[in-house]
Amino acid sequence: MGEKKSAYLNIGVICAIILTFMIADLMMGDRLYSETENRMLASRPKFSLEALLDGSYTADYEAYVTDQFVSRDKWVSIKTRTEILLGKTEVNGVYLGARDYLIEQHLPQAYPEELIEDKLKLLNMPVEKWDAKVMLIPTADNIISDKLPAYAPYFDQRMFLDRVREYVGEDHYIEVYDKLAEHSQEYIYYQTDHHWTTLGAYYGYHAWAEDMGEEPFAYNLLGMERASENFRGTLHSKTNLGKARDTLLYFPETEERPVSLIYDKTIKRERYYEEKYLDTKNQYGFFLDDNHALVEIQTGYENGRTLFVIKDSYANCFIPLLTPHYERIYVLDPRYFNGKLEALLRACEPENGMEVLILYNCIHFLEDFDYYE
Repeated sequence: MGEKKSAYLNIGVICAIILTFMIADLMMGDRLYSETENRMLASRPKFSLEALLDGSYTADYEAYVTDQFVSRDKWVSIKTRTEILLGKTEVNGVYLGARDYLIEQHLPQAYPEELIEDKLKLLNMPVEKWDAKVMLIPTADNIISDKLPAYAPYFDQRMFLDRVREYVGEDHYIEVYDKLAEHSQEYIYYQTDHHWTTLGAYYGYHAWAEDMGEEPFAYNLLGMERASENFRGTLHSKTNLGKARDTLLYFPETEERPVSLIYDKTIKRERYYEEKYLDTKNQYGFFLDDNHALVEIQTGYENGRTLFVIKDSYANCFIPLLTPHYERIYVLDPRYFNGKLEALLRACEPENGMEVLILYNCIHFLEDFDYYE
């Protein structure tokens, strides 16, 4: 009888815990957006017999429960710390690196030859018809690999970039890998986020200027302004470890002349930086007002030159550095643009022509680069 009472007691405790979490979930309601993870959360899926039979309903419901679980952020933190105690050096696709660096994991098998070939073919139109320059930025796991855990595997982006150089030709390729590698011991990647820092973008800018035969503007490294000292990025969100905090920097020289920006044909601004993001989890949105389909920039430099940039978010802190070189800059993020790329290029091109730059990090290029021709 004693064993039965103990079993009933255990069952009762478990049921009480489940009931408590169910009530807490109901009282809190669903969240639409996670500030911590900087993404939309899964909503309750609509039930249908067809969805149930093909398995999509159960998969969607599992994602919904995972996203909406009460105190989810705290449980992520507990899970991470438990895995660290067990000796794990990778959590939720993030390497736990030296000096508190969180480095996004990119395994070689995730980028097969077929994927690489498909993405390279997408370069044909902009390179052949628009003489585009291709500038792909290596991610932290390749440049600061000394901070990775011992024997941690990663996708070899130097070999990939050699493929890109060979495919598009030397005249259309901008070498950035070596320039960043020269400064690998400096603060060129965030500790808690997957982006390069403004200092990393500065060295990328010098690589661009060298390739283009341009005289780089004399930005003052010692005079960089601090926008925030409390930035925790996407990789912190995946692990919820509360150690490192990053500093957001920018060059005040990019604000010495008036600029005019139009986001998505409607929103007008007069500076590259939006301080409203500094009070949110997505502090990197400070640069270029986060991500938009199309940004039109008038720099105030009347030199008749126009640049069209096809980009991911790595370009957001890089674009302001190009200000002295162009009169007009168009910035396109294909992830948010549903039209045809070539038609847009023709609509934006002035009579005296324009330059085209493709600027992605290597991983986003392989995972996200696409367009309607």
